[in-house]
Amino acid sequence: MNTLNKVYLTIIVIILTSCSSSELVEVWKNPDIDSFEANKVLVIGITSDIDARKVFEKKLTASLKKNGVKSEKSIDFFEKSFTNSPKTEKELLAMESKLLEAGFDAILLSKVVAIEDKVTVVNAYRNMDKDFRNFKDDYYQNQSIYYENDYYEEYEIYHAETSLYCICPDKERELIWKGSIDITEPENIKKATGDYIKVLIWALKGQKLLIVEDEITNEDIDL
Repeated sequence: MNTLNKVYLTIIVIILTSCSSSELVEVWKNPDIDSFEANKVLVIGITSDIDARKVFEKKLTASLKKNGVKSEKSIDFFEKSFTNSPKTEKELLAMESKLLEAGFDAILLSKVVAIEDKVTVVNAYRNMDKDFRNFKDDYYQNQSIYYENDYYEEYEIYHAETSLYCICPDKERELIWKGSIDITEPENIKKATGDYIKVLIWALKGQKLLIVEDEITNEDIDL
């Protein structure tokens, strides 16, 4: 990337985050994948707050569909009893098979991995330093968030993470991309969700994941 492009990218990041309650702090992308498009994506938001989950999954699927990505909320796809109790690894493998049968080939999973108080530093961490390589392991290790109603109380900064997993039938089921996003106004659910999704969609576009736009070349411009 040349100097001009770096300056342009920096300006875009500043504009995107200056009035936002969410900030992209770290990304990882599978080095073997340049771009990735999916036929159908399952959107999962792991949280014990059912209202926040509904808002998040609804807004994210709407944003994906607006960008031409076919997606569905997990709250609609999963049976109501699915998140009521912890699932075994065998049950999660069966769920992956069910997703494949329903035409899904990707999962976009979001969760809060750590909570921090600005004054007292870190108060709670959950698998923040773990690198999950597939959906089954990630969901299995973090599903207890669904049941911990006091998990988010009395804290000011949420360290959230969204992971994109491929469950393609003809490819290895693996982690494609992971983005870490800090949320500074978690008490305002609608604003926090909206800002988070804007940052997430921007990041996916930039990495040519799910939303792959045609590049404009000199040949496409009539001079």
